[in-house]
Amino acid sequence: MDLNQTPPSPPAPPTPTAAGDGPCRVEVAEVATDAVTLLVCLCGLLGNGAVLWLLGLRIRRNPITVYILNLAVADFTFLLFMVALVSLYMVESVSCSLVVSLKYLRSPFLLSLFCYNMGLYLLTAISIERCVSVLCPLWYRCRRPQRLSAALCVLLWALSIAVIAAVTSLCLWHEHEHCQVALISMYLLNFLIFAPAMVISNVILFIKVLCGSTRRQPKKLFIVIFLTILFFLIFMLPLSIWNFLQQFSYILVPSQVVFLLACINSSINPFIYFLVGSCRRRCSLVSLQDAFRRVFEETGVTTISS
Repeated sequence: MDLNQTPPSPPAPPTPTAAGDGPCRVEVAEVATDAVTLLVCLCGLLGNGAVLWLLGLRIRRNPITVYILNLAVADFTFLLFMVALVSLYMVESVSCSLVVSLKYLRSPFLLSLFCYNMGLYLLTAISIERCVSVLCPLWYRCRRPQRLSAALCVLLWALSIAVIAAVTSLCLWHEHEHCQVALISMYLLNFLIFAPAMVISNVILFIKVLCGSTRRQPKKLFIVIFLTILFFLIFMLPLSIWNFLQQFSYILVPSQVVFLLACINSSINPFIYFLVGSCRRRCSLVSLQDAFRRVFEETGVTTISS
């Protein structure tokens, strides 16, 4: 889509064909979808806020929780921007009037795209980290730099900022052709480097865990990572594919559905952490903090022999 004209977001509300024709027609399905998306985003903000509070202040940090904490920041920011955008479109749909010019929506959209990229980069780092811990347990236990996770997170934030800064400069201040090339390059970076690395490392990890004999395996943490990656592929990847195909004028599904899936992905991770952490005994209730401790305070070192 041409960001010099409209951002890839839910379509603008219908307007009356002429003055005096009465109120315009409101698309009930679109408003209902936006309402569900808004509700999902609000739940996700609460969940990710709880993750930020618990992992930031209440639970002991380890290499994985550093990534999870940064992932919660990216998801929280993405949902925050989506709440603003979806609320704006709902008001416009119901009132049949343009509240804000579309040119002012480019920056919030690009910021939400930045958060999406950051989530992908962090999930890739988490997958590779766990894969290395399984394939090279001795190095991971004894020789891994203590602050490697924090350093990688800083580098990933810098990469994400650099990518979105390049896309923003080309899409907001240059011709459509330059913007299209920048967006296609960004999506190819995601599709050809980060997404394959994430999938391959998880496949290797899954095979080693199934086929190897385990001695100190953090089972809950493996389940959390596996489910997080799985839901990302199911819910978030369609957003990137949809935006990529839009550069070639292909639109396969409504934009509201794609953005709803993206919001579900950014909202579901805290609930995965809680459900996996609380699954110990049937009919037992645990606090949110206890559930998170059971997942993230498991040992970060796994010894698997073939």
